[in-house]
Amino acid sequence: MQNNDLLAICHRYLDCLNRQDWDYLGKYVADNVSYNGQFIGFTGYLNARQNEFRAIPDLYFNVQLVMANESMVACRLNFNITPSHDFLGLPVHGKLISFSENVFYEFDNGKISKVWSVVDKAAIEVQLSQ
Repeated sequence: MQNNDLLAICHRYLDCLNRQDWDYLGKYVADNVSYNGQFIGFTGYLNARQNEFRAIPDLYFNVQLVMANESMVACRLNFNITPSHDFLGLPVHGKLISFSENVFYEFDNGKISKVWSVVDKAAIEVQLSQ
């Protein structure tokens, strides 16, 4: 695919997440999707995203940087969220936190088939220590 095509698909995918438009998520995510090297399948992926929105009512995916080649998109996403409970094993409990996530999406036939994600947990730990 062309880089611009993948960028457009990625932006529509993130918009779909932000709208919590679960009926259309399958348009962007493959049935055989893996996350950080582990096969979770579409249902596992869908459940994980839905659980995130339940635990974090103000969750919103803000794109800071995005780049693509013929099969992959790399994004730096920014978050300003208020998780209601623990987050990444940290006792957040309703405190506003800000952090970034670096995520890579590999596409197969126009759908996300592999996701690699790294969250800046250290930034959250610093905020909680203040």
